[in-house]
Amino acid sequence: MTTPTVPRAPERMLAVEITTPGGPDVLRPTQRSVPRPGAGEVLIRVDAAGVNRPDVLQRLGNYPPPAGASDIPGLEVAGTVVEVDASAARWHPGDRVCALVAGGGYAEYCVAPAIQCLPIPPEMSVVSAAAIPETFFTVWTNLFKRGGLQPGERVLIHGGSSGIGTTAIQLAHAGRKGSTSLPWDGPLRGVPESDGGWRVAGPTAEPFSDVYPRPAALSAADIAAIVSAFADATRRALDAGFDVVEVHAAHGYLLHEFLSPLSNGRTDEYGGPFVNRVRLCLEVVDAVRRVWPDARPVFVRISATDWTGGGWDIEQSVELARALRGRGVDLIDCSSGGNVAAATIPVEAGYQVPFAERIRREAGVPTGAVGLITSARQAEEIVSSGRADCVLLARELLRDPYWPLRAAAELQRTVSWPKQYLRAAPAGSPAREPLG
Repeated sequence: MTTPTVPRAPERMLAVEITTPGGPDVLRPTQRSVPRPGAGEVLIRVDAAGVNRPDVLQRLGNYPPPAGASDIPGLEVAGTVVEVDASAARWHPGDRVCALVAGGGYAEYCVAPAIQCLPIPPEMSVVSAAAIPETFFTVWTNLFKRGGLQPGERVLIHGGSSGIGTTAIQLAHAGRKGSTSLPWDGPLRGVPESDGGWRVAGPTAEPFSDVYPRPAALSAADIAAIVSAFADATRRALDAGFDVVEVHAAHGYLLHEFLSPLSNGRTDEYGGPFVNRVRLCLEVVDAVRRVWPDARPVFVRISATDWTGGGWDIEQSVELARALRGRGVDLIDCSSGGNVAAATIPVEAGYQVPFAERIRREAGVPTGAVGLITSARQAEEIVSSGRADCVLLARELLRDPYWPLRAAAELQRTVSWPKQYLRAAPAGSPAREPLG
């Protein structure tokens, strides 16, 4: 294998500096000395640099560089290694890499810790590679170092967004409905541990249906561990920068299984009367709220009814919502069903909105309406009439990711657009301002 010849870096380079806090016009090209790699570092000839939220905040004067870091902005770069410290033996001049750095990326050359460099796949451009490092290292830290993900295990990434915006995470325990095959991979069936499944648990040993795994009944110690696990997950969500956390207590998953008398036949302090059946849900919410800052919202998703006689119903949902309001819950996400396999659900447009309306009115807590809400005018009527405080979309956004923009146009509302996209925006649309 022939090692490519890489020209030695010059003494001076072109860089971009921030002259004073402000908008994009405060960025100015300047000449700087080329940095030299220190212990465990490499010098990269930069072909592309990423732009992310900290760069914008630094330009605005709200994100000072860390101690010892370059005052040149830019935290993600991609290019070619030109110099390598002797202790950074993995990399060689000529290697194509992308890297996460503490600053200095908006320049022709940038030093990076060798352990924070990644090889650029042959089929990937340097422009695309410059957008990878922060996302990759964030995922690695959260899944492997904090989450303890092991070889052979799988994880479902439910959602996310770019660094500029608001992100929410939903925390759930599948309970007796876990360890099943993929819903689009033929008839649903339980997956044994030998095929990658796991041992499931629930309030009792009763399975959800004949095709689901038989759960182990949780002991008091098991329940305490689950409450602690929700608190740990909340800490990880806080560390990861999420703005909203939602506790999932609906659709027949663990917390819902404890709420409903149809799935909870326990005779201890977690079963029987209403006050016992809601205990686990309240303990989980208390654990989450103790970790989550008061200024950040906590939502709880519930199934307002089992759609089956003798099960969980709207009256109990109202009582639970009152208790949750007193524990610092900011919004009840009102869904239904999922706990009884044979339940008959009268599915139609907006069929779950009455639950949100009643809980909002009788429990005095903000609610979110969900379920076959598909048109802008339908959503507007629900909110403007006071039936719910917001509408939460799921499948409709999968069908049409640009639904919010189409809704704004249909309702003749003006919304801001990123400056780069203004040429495609409706006339009169304002430019979106960066978060400061």
